[in-house]
Amino acid sequence: MTLFGIYVHWPFCTSKCPYCDFNSHVRESVDQRRWRNALQAELWHYATQTSGRAVTSVFFGGGTPSLMPPETAAAVIETIRNLWPVAPDVEITLEANPTSVEAGKFQAMRDAGVNRVSLGVQAFDAGALRFLGRAHGVAEAITALELARQTFERYSFDLIYARPGHTVDAWLAELDRALAFARGHLSLYQLTLERGTRFWQAHARGQFTVPDEDTQASLFEATQARLQAAGLPAYEISNHAAPGSECRHNLTYWRYEDYVGVGPGAHGRLSMRGGDGTLRKRATRQASGPEAWLEQVEVRGHATAEETLLGGDDLVAEALMMGLRLTNGIDRATFRQATGTDPVAACDPDGLRRLVEGGFLVVDDARIRATAAGRQRLNAVLAQLAGD
Repeated sequence: MTLFGIYVHWPFCTSKCPYCDFNSHVRESVDQRRWRNALQAELWHYATQTSGRAVTSVFFGGGTPSLMPPETAAAVIETIRNLWPVAPDVEITLEANPTSVEAGKFQAMRDAGVNRVSLGVQAFDAGALRFLGRAHGVAEAITALELARQTFERYSFDLIYARPGHTVDAWLAELDRALAFARGHLSLYQLTLERGTRFWQAHARGQFTVPDEDTQASLFEATQARLQAAGLPAYEISNHAAPGSECRHNLTYWRYEDYVGVGPGAHGRLSMRGGDGTLRKRATRQASGPEAWLEQVEVRGHATAEETLLGGDDLVAEALMMGLRLTNGIDRATFRQATGTDPVAACDPDGLRRLVEGGFLVVDDARIRATAAGRQRLNAVLAQLAGD
């Protein structure tokens, strides 16, 4: 199946989590009418450039899109259905926080057209939730998960590991608790300290430490084994699913297929073929600041701040970076169709040989894929494939 997604960015949160480097902002009030109209306008702008494409997924990300009124979500979904053909089994995901206020909107969001939610649970430990700056407690998270189970056929939730003092035994106990609530999909992220976040600054001041590299590796390996045994193997570095329950929208990214991005700071990728027949991707990025984005859309009909044509080595490098995140790796025939180049031929031969011999990559006539060890250190793998 050819995938084509629509990403809708809702940038507002009730507070900024200390680990978050996403384009999220706290505002006392939001003019819902203006924002609804602006999102619809950007959708129309990109629909004129992607005529005939069938939408296979819609993803409301943020920020905290569960703060969005269900009426706004319904209007955006209706607009998408009016502008593009939509697959009968389209996946429409909404990211949500498990607070009681937001969970109380689940039925209204389902009525609006959302058929999958992704909950930011992050931990089943009260102390960890406080450290992570979350507004919910463990009991509230469990209530939200139970409500999601009752409301949606498909849902997922996130957890963060490699927190300060985190041990493998404690993490496995937490995973067992999580598996009791899982329905086909879990996202399990290692805590990363992103420059500019409060955690980055606090860590630099010595206010906390994170597990060392050996412990991080042990936590990753324990995660893979426990989820594999539970029937939710990794299909991507941080994402686990039962067969058929993978997040279709995220697969669109990792398989390097096309998607439209609307809303502040949203990115998009749209394939095109130049006059000389060369394959390229048009990379789009919307203005990041919420107010600047809104004003530009109201003046121009969109707030596209940057458009870049990716071709040649840049196109191949990005496709490799995305595809090697997947457990199944890259289908070489599909890669050739998307980039015009075989992925193996695009790699530095010495770097490729070392990675295969070291057990970090597997190459055959059909695919190139990173092993679990390779996915765990993908940045280093990609550097070697580039000859760096």
